[in-house]
Amino acid sequence: MSDENKAKNFLGIMFECCNVYGRIYKNKEGTFYQGRCPRCMREIKIRVGEGGTSQRFFKAY
Repeated sequence: MSDENKAKNFLGIMFECCNVYGRIYKNKEGTFYQGRCPRCMREIKIRVGEGGTSQRFFKAY
């Protein structure tokens, strides 16, 4: 995997629960992006699949 592709393996998330930005990363299998709010540790998991979106930044409520 090139460095350019490796750098894209995250999603930017605005965690509305604590009004803070964070990144979540793909799991080893490449099937989900998962992570936690940096403040309250609320978990988030986003499935990777066909017909998805090319967006890299989201809000989590």
